[in-house]
Amino acid sequence: MPGITGMGTTYNLPNYVGELFAASREDTPLLSAIGGLTGGRATKATSFEWQGYDLRDPDDTRQRLEGADAPDGEARTRYKASNVVEIHQEAVNLSYTKQGATGQLNTDGAPTVNIGGTIVPADELGWQISQQIKQIARDVEYSFIKGTYANPDDNTSPRRTRGLLEAITTNVMETTHTAKTLTADDVLDLAQMAWDNGGIRESETRTIVVNSDLKRALTRCFVTDAGYKEETRNVGGVNLQTIETDFGRFNIMLDAYMPKDKLLVLSLEQLAPRFLEIPGKGHFFVEPLAKTGASDKVQIYGEIGLEYGDQKAHALLTVAPAAASTVKVTGVTLSKKTASVKVGARNTVTALVVPDGATNKKVTWASDTPANATVTADNENGSSATITGVKAGTAKVTATTADGAKTATVDVTVSE
Repeated sequence: MPGITGMGTTYNLPNYVGELFAASREDTPLLSAIGGLTGGRATKATSFEWQGYDLRDPDDTRQRLEGADAPDGEARTRYKASNVVEIHQEAVNLSYTKQGATGQLNTDGAPTVNIGGTIVPADELGWQISQQIKQIARDVEYSFIKGTYANPDDNTSPRRTRGLLEAITTNVMETTHTAKTLTADDVLDLAQMAWDNGGIRESETRTIVVNSDLKRALTRCFVTDAGYKEETRNVGGVNLQTIETDFGRFNIMLDAYMPKDKLLVLSLEQLAPRFLEIPGKGHFFVEPLAKTGASDKVQIYGEIGLEYGDQKAHALLTVAPAAASTVKVTGVTLSKKTASVKVGARNTVTALVVPDGATNKKVTWASDTPANATVTADNENGSSATITGVKAGTAKVTATTADGAKTATVDVTVSE
């Protein structure tokens, strides 16, 4: 299968584990960092387990007398956790024409060759595969953060790996502060929960993961207000900014797939991607499919899951939702400027408040001469009203918005 290149492996198909980690370091920083730190780990089953243990607390009464008998035996307790690998499978199908008409393509930074002064992709099929790998990396990043565990008994629904938001159950905290009012103590209290349970002890890999709103909050709390000069360091091939705290220097990972109201404190050294090894094919590979016409079709296949170590080594903070932004009323118009009505009869007028997305669109109605014509709102918001003729004459009916006191009028003529 010409045109497909990958990492040199012992398998009979090109494997793309390294490309998956490096596909888009800025777009998939978690996958890239833990992949760079560990290289990924193989598993021989769709469900995989790992174990850990806790040592007892230090005790200053453990000293022994000379010649004393051995103390009673003690054993440390192990914890066991598990997860599953999920299948990621995509395909690329290129017609012979598409592969041949390279002069019609926008290369957009792909590997190129120069033919008669025209720059074209050197390998269209390889370029398409590269884009699919980037897409898969984004899907995996999303699963590693937000994935909801599923290990069905049959093949009617797919396996889903458990993400970090679901995995962390011990060190979980909520705050009444929003992202804009978050305090340094909110973050430090969360970090202390992880520290007290044995997490974030390795200086190079203690990491906070946030989306855009909370990234700005961290900058305000630990850089701007603290007068700290921001620095960076490389973690698993990903450049991350750092902040200084009571629990050491933290990496700050800006991740688009984090919910805007969540903040993760992670011990990155405990995380690793797990790949199911397919005999003779590898972990994340590309293979040609049966040819059925004038095109080349290949599939990209891999099964990957998240090993997250001891969930007590991580922590999760949820901030309060931001108050809904208020959209002010800018004006109001009526469905008619004049209205005629007979005594005892009715006429309806409608109010249009702008902008359409205004927060408070309530309107009140009034007649300047109720002896001639009255007006009554048809509903709670006053979006329409009914004018009733009382006696012959004229009246001016005014609609007034509750927000901003914007007004519009209709001239009413009442006849016998």
